[in-house]
Amino acid sequence: MAVLTAAGALVCLVVALRPGPTTDAGAATTVAPVVGTEAAPPMAPTTAPSTAPSTGSATPTSASHTSAAPASAPASTRSPSTSTTTAAPKPSPTVSSRTTGRAAPRTGRIQPHTPYKGVATAYKAADGDGACLFGPSDDLMVAAMNTTDYETSRACGAYVLVRASNGASITVRITNECPLPCAPGQLDLSEQAFAKLADLKVGRLPITWSLLSPGTLGPLSIRYKTGSTPYWCGIQVIDHRNPVDRLEVRTAEGWRQLPRTEYNYFLSADGSGCGGSIRITDIHGERLTVDGIALKPDVAQPTRVQFAPR
Repeated sequence: MAVLTAAGALVCLVVALRPGPTTDAGAATTVAPVVGTEAAPPMAPTTAPSTAPSTGSATPTSASHTSAAPASAPASTRSPSTSTTTAAPKPSPTVSSRTTGRAAPRTGRIQPHTPYKGVATAYKAADGDGACLFGPSDDLMVAAMNTTDYETSRACGAYVLVRASNGASITVRITNECPLPCAPGQLDLSEQAFAKLADLKVGRLPITWSLLSPGTLGPLSIRYKTGSTPYWCGIQVIDHRNPVDRLEVRTAEGWRQLPRTEYNYFLSADGSGCGGSIRITDIHGERLTVDGIALKPDVAQPTRVQFAPR
């Protein structure tokens, strides 16, 4: 028994003195990820501001047009949607026009159904443009009205029947002004128009003339002058059957009549009514109202109305 006890004690001593197992560093160590070494996913692109000019934001062309345009809306920072649904495009403004009744005709130098006597001369009309600023035209049956009867561009766009003493006649449209010494009653015809009445060598031709109201004519158009903005604008009426007597714009206070220039635009110097409803009255007192004309400088925008033939 004593021998067995001694042997057991010896075994316990040997076990206690035996070195422990070697640790496997590769198996036991946990490697934490290194922060920032993984490539970040690409950021969603920021929507860039549109480069298309907003309607009516044209740069002013003179010192009197220096009012700043409204700041554009900030760019969106939302990520693009992954949806495949395409948003419907925004509809363009709809031009609506209507006849709004009659006003009392106003007295001017040139009256309907009235013959006038004068003399016809001739000038080189080039591309047909002139003081009325309608622009170039392939139709050179045009004339310049003497300054007196031009009446600060009131004659612009008028159709005139011209009769010569030899019985020949021609219809012309007034697109220009004939300054002094052109006398009252005088028409300076394009060479192409004069040649239909007489030989150009005649030089001066006695004539009678009167206003016309052509039956075959499409709708009239509206054009904003170059440089027009919501703070200043010029408005022109194009292709009207009868001479235009006045033009008004709708403002917060009601209809406002705009002054007319010698170059055939109606001006709103403070921008009141620019881009809004427009009311046009001819020399017979007929009123037409046009809505939905965008404030786009130097663009002829057709309407759906025309003055009645007289």
